[in-house]
Amino acid sequence: MNKVVSKAKIMEQFKDGQRIMIGGFANRGNPDKIIDLLVESKVKNLTIIANDAGDPGITNGKLVRSGQVKKYICSHVGMNPEAGEAASEGKFELELVPQGTLAERIRCGGAGLGGVLVKTGIGTLIEEGKRKIEVDGETYLLETPLKADISLVKAHKADTMGNLVYRGTSRNFNPLVAMAGKLVIVEAEEIVPAGSLNPDEIITPGVFVHMILDSREV
Repeated sequence: MNKVVSKAKIMEQFKDGQRIMIGGFANRGNPDKIIDLLVESKVKNLTIIANDAGDPGITNGKLVRSGQVKKYICSHVGMNPEAGEAASEGKFELELVPQGTLAERIRCGGAGLGGVLVKTGIGTLIEEGKRKIEVDGETYLLETPLKADISLVKAHKADTMGNLVYRGTSRNFNPLVAMAGKLVIVEAEEIVPAGSLNPDEIITPGVFVHMILDSREV
């Protein structure tokens, strides 16, 4: 099955109020062209789940600047003063999650788990409103899974069936994000015919991928 689609088909998927998860880490491995399409769509009241808020006007920062975000769930906004200012002014709700916990919550969402027990955040503001569970005399916080209506993923290579290869540290959150979305849309630096990838280099199997942006259109 060829999963390569037009940008118009991808833009049809974006709706107001969606939870959208985005791969990437500090502007590396972000699906920048799909983010541009999301901005172009002008949908609003989005909940964005990502490692960070990018830099001003770059990658995820484009969504902060466009005013489309209702809530941001991420590990930090330190690279983007616009995001910190917007959150302080109440333009969107900001939920900060320790980076390792964020990764595990996304992994739980993709794996169908009920949550993960962590010590990170005990005795801080992070624990407010969360359930504490004791195991063998140790106290943990129960961190619940994160899932999304749409996951946006960046790959180095994709075959037409959606099998994905990542390159270096650009891999980062992308494989986790690819498992945690109801609809997974991929941007790839190179699209190759089905069967041409070495099976040993495939990280995300095509079963998780629904659409691949046709690179000839952007």
